Amino acid sequence: MLSDHFILLFIQTSLVNSPENGDTKESTEKQPGIVSSGFRSVSFILHTNDILSTVMNVLTSCSLPVEHIERHEKSFGTCKGGPDAGESFHRPIKWDKSYYTFTGFRDPEQELQQTKRMEPTLHGWLRNSEPEATKKHNASLPRREELSRLKKELCEKFLLADIRWQRSWGVAHKCSQLQSLTRLSHQNPKELINLQGHTVVFTDQSGMNASGDVMLGTMDVHHQWTKLLQQLPSYRSLQQQTDWLKERISCLLGGSQVIHVGPVQPIAEHYSALNAFHKSLMSRRLHLHPRSLHGLTMVLDNDRSTPRLHEMGHFIIPINCDPLRLQLFLQSQAPEARRRSLQTHQLQVEEEQAVQLCVQRLSLRGLSKEPSLSSSHMILCCRRLIEHHPPLLQGLHVCVSHFYSVMQDGDLCVPWDWKS
Repeated sequence: MLSDHFILLFIQTSLVNSPENGDTKESTEKQPGIVSSGFRSVSFILHTNDILSTVMNVLTSCSLPVEHIERHEKSFGTCKGGPDAGESFHRPIKWDKSYYTFTGFRDPEQELQQTKRMEPTLHGWLRNSEPEATKKHNASLPRREELSRLKKELCEKFLLADIRWQRSWGVAHKCSQLQSLTRLSHQNPKELINLQGHTVVFTDQSGMNASGDVMLGTMDVHHQWTKLLQQLPSYRSLQQQTDWLKERISCLLGGSQVIHVGPVQPIAEHYSALNAFHKSLMSRRLHLHPRSLHGLTMVLDNDRSTPRLHEMGHFIIPINCDPLRLQLFLQSQAPEARRRSLQTHQLQVEEEQAVQLCVQRLSLRGLSKEPSLSSSHMILCCRRLIEHHPPLLQGLHVCVSHFYSVMQDGDLCVPWDWKS
């Protein structure tokens, strides 16, 4: 409220021939510091929210004339007239931000910006986006059938464990990659026999990852793929050495297992890290019970200097960590690691159940999530979808993400914390 604000205004006045000369002198005698500056102190209280009355109050308190304002007020009132004469006068000007802070009025520019930033509700966004998503999805159905057929034929013909993709490429992009692999199988069928039992992953680079999956670079040509297939026997030998190192490390560290994070870590890089870590452990004899850390996992990190426990329950261990320091860390953190690992497993089971129930209740074609989302976020999102049961999702594939989007094949991306 304006009545709650005090304004101290310094106004330079001429003391010569001033009718308030006596008052001014008295005031300046009380405030000698202001005399030298040529200003006198004027204080007043604002009693109203009305702009005109406020201005006239300020001028009157400063002994300044107000007749010209009164004349403008009368002329304005005469010109305006009509039934709306009592309404306040709104001019098409841009007020300073302090005006809205002072008066308590709403700033229209700020409200407009907030409206633009305001995230839409799920139901509102679906009303606007469902027609586009349905149209794109129907147009992609032939390509989806072609993709399913090509994948099935390749897996059955060459006894592949699976075919996957590193990125969320469109259906047309995936089809072209499988068509390229099919052409290669017609040109060099003997080379593809080496893929038997492996999972093929289309990624940014060719090789074998730490899991033993065969990576085919999407930017590589048939010649590079053929060369990789010819080298698969040597890659298998490296994979066997990697598995042996993991067993040795597990025996030294109480039964804990070394795992890797991410689908594209090359096996040669993984082997190098394991070999360096194993040599570090062999430099000092550790005293860990053979099964004291059984069931726990760890990830080797070449960029860290101190070990830590991840929120999901696995250890993150520097490759060159001091063995004795590592032993003390593992022994002290083992109970908490087991608790977190158990909690992570329970959340994953709960997430899988929530996804299945959500697909059934909403009649979805599919439901997935971005890798960056936790199980807790996915569970919460599924429960809210089941509770609100938006009908416009029926028959579509939904990817839980951080944003709204209609993908090129009609898949819908919705934020996990969507607004209802």
